[in-house]
Amino acid sequence: MTKVFKISIVLLFIGLCCIFIANKSITTSAKKKLYTSINTIPKNKVGLLLGTSKYVATGQLNLYYQYRIQAAAALYHASKIEFILVSGDNSTKSYNEPKKIKEDLIKKGIPANKIVLDYAGFRTLDSIVRAQKVFGEREFTIISQKFHNERALYLANYFNNNAIAFNAKSVSPKYGIKVQIREYFARVKVFIDLLFNIKPKFLGDKITIG
Repeated sequence: MTKVFKISIVLLFIGLCCIFIANKSITTSAKKKLYTSINTIPKNKVGLLLGTSKYVATGQLNLYYQYRIQAAAALYHASKIEFILVSGDNSTKSYNEPKKIKEDLIKKGIPANKIVLDYAGFRTLDSIVRAQKVFGEREFTIISQKFHNERALYLANYFNNNAIAFNAKSVSPKYGIKVQIREYFARVKVFIDLLFNIKPKFLGDKITIG
């Protein structure tokens, strides 16, 4: 067994341990703050809808996107939230997640004046911090799939927010395998970002909701 091979095995073991610890910590911390039932979830003024692209690389509708829209609309129509803060990526003129999401929320019967757009939600960390620092909200309902909600809740708790989350419908394991694999690494990155005190790309002037 060569020295390089031994080092590779050790590094692989360390990497797997990091993934396991990060995943366990984030999953455990979110357990009591996740909801799947409209009837039992507490009411909050603001629902923080975490954005994603409307279409996948093949041009088909992104089911993660579709189910998040449905979840946000269901919460609003059940009077579990009063406003929807849409946080997504608008890094270029040709790519505008919040605008597309707003258009589809309006099609679901959400009044335009009840939808607030955050164009600088480039990452989950940015979305959570900006909800507090820019939009002045410390109590809100995060809306995404369960795996994403768990990570967002961990960040919200770290930054002293009193957040809960509503789980949008998930997708089949076969459909979402790439996303699920990427999530394990995203959870490790959470701890790296917090360790090095990574800040959102943009903050800006304060915006009041409602």
